Amino acid sequence: MNTAVSIEERFASALHAAARAWRQALDRRLRHLGISQAGWLAVTVTAKSKHPPSQTELAEKLGVEGATMVAMIDRLVKAQLVTREPSKTDRRVKYIALTEAGNRLYTDVRAQAEAFRREILVNIDASRLVAATELLEELLQVVESQR
Repeated sequence: MNTAVSIEERFASALHAAARAWRQALDRRLRHLGISQAGWLAVTVTAKSKHPPSQTELAEKLGVEGATMVAMIDRLVKAQLVTREPSKTDRRVKYIALTEAGNRLYTDVRAQAEAFRREILVNIDASRLVAATELLEELLQVVESQR
């Protein structure tokens, strides 16, 4: 029985494990803000959007089902971090906008995430970081082109 693991399998495993560990470590770092990983991710994606995303757009960007997104937005609305704004042209569409409290939370999340990235990456050689980043960006383009 051949137990050798291909480089492709090692890469996929390392990519998945590193992404999961990164999110979990950042989530622990942000726990004091009183919001879940899903919540701060939704706030961050909303804040970075050029225009308020629809619930559907936000669900797609976060890779979650519509029903999951609705429940998440319900929690964010209850926490007064976002509002649902109706579309002027389609009554089925609701846009998600950050409140003042949501913008403050995003500022805190961004500062904490920046400090986290600096701490984690401080001992990684800059040229290797550039190469890894370019590889992941290329991989993302390839995967997204196959949709």
